[in-house]
Amino acid sequence: MKNIRSLLIALTVALSAIFVTAQSTDPVHYRTIEIEGVEIFYREAGDPTAPTLLLLHGFPTSSHMFRNLMVDLADEFHLVAPDYPGFGNSEQPSIDSFEYTFDHLAHLMDGFTQELGLDRYSIYLMDYGAPVGFRLATAHPERVDSLIVQNGNAYDEGLREFWDPIKTYWNERTAANAAPLTHFITPEGVEWQYTHGVRDPSMISPDNWNVDLRHLTRPGNPSIQLQLFYDYGTNPGHYPAWQAYFRQHQPPTLIVWGRNDYIFPVEGAHPYQRDLNNVETHLLDTGHFALEEDGDVIAELMRNFLNRHVAPRQNVAVARVTSTTLFRSRLLLQ
Repeated sequence: MKNIRSLLIALTVALSAIFVTAQSTDPVHYRTIEIEGVEIFYREAGDPTAPTLLLLHGFPTSSHMFRNLMVDLADEFHLVAPDYPGFGNSEQPSIDSFEYTFDHLAHLMDGFTQELGLDRYSIYLMDYGAPVGFRLATAHPERVDSLIVQNGNAYDEGLREFWDPIKTYWNERTAANAAPLTHFITPEGVEWQYTHGVRDPSMISPDNWNVDLRHLTRPGNPSIQLQLFYDYGTNPGHYPAWQAYFRQHQPPTLIVWGRNDYIFPVEGAHPYQRDLNNVETHLLDTGHFALEEDGDVIAELMRNFLNRHVAPRQNVAVARVTSTTLFRSRLLLQ
């Protein structure tokens, strides 16, 4: 009996070491892939056979905004976060040779998901990620397991005072109307987007706007950003189709919204409840980039939501059982 007990202890310790080593290894990989002649950079974490999360970033950032969330959730989920062309570490084709429109960005992201073999996924939609992600969802509703909406708009109620000068630019694309918009791609303007509405600005790392400014200051990038400001005017025309998608397909939806956001204010969060039956809403006391101040809260809300609405793949379930078995074995052997 003593020998059996010793053997069980040794086996438990060995299995624990293997499991802990697997869990503690840096889970994030940094890759590039060519989609229609454009080099797309992306981050990838977690087991590819686990439920997939497609993380779509906003303006003026990149997949960098998901750096902590990916580490937090990689134990249970497969996470993929691309940079759009002209953002982050992706290639920046010339504005003369590449169509910088939300239709085209969505088309490229569609090709990206197909090239990676992502046939089922939940989408995290934030800021620019909303018009990109909702285009994907309406084109391929069968691929979407669920939606996580974080300060991403699909309703007219969400376009308030902040958007007035941008609407003027939509109506008349002149240098004079573009001038006020250039502030959003200056160091001061980018920093404001991260710090406005937060509880404690000293908790927001300046690495955020410094990373963003790396691509915003590349030659030709300001013109790209102004082009996308202008093309954003095409998105409200898609709102009825996106809302019809909500009503027809009823994807389980988690809304985690920084309620102090001036860009996409909280008025844009409420209308989702008109069209979605299975929607869970959390308004967080923070600003536009809610992950910077409440990333741990959002990660746990997502974990809880996804575990209730998205079935885990078999090997992830086995990993959970293994972890539980090891824990119980330790208790029995004490």
